[in-house]
Amino acid sequence: MATTVQMSRELQQTLTERKFSKKETYEEVIWDLIEDGRELDEQTKKELEESRDEIKQGNFYTLDHVKKELNL
Repeated sequence: MATTVQMSRELQQTLTERKFSKKETYEEVIWDLIEDGRELDEQTKKELEESRDEIKQGNFYTLDHVKKELNL
């Protein structure tokens, strides 16, 4: 069910600036904003911490290294 939402011109302009494409709807922009503001779940936090530890230990590949490996 669709509904109408009132907003100021300033908010409309801000939402328009956040669109990735002209075809993107305000609803899509708002959902993206909501998603960005959600708290990370515990599994994601754990995986991020593990990734940080791997980087500190030097267990990663640079873009240049990957390009060289793939002959790009």
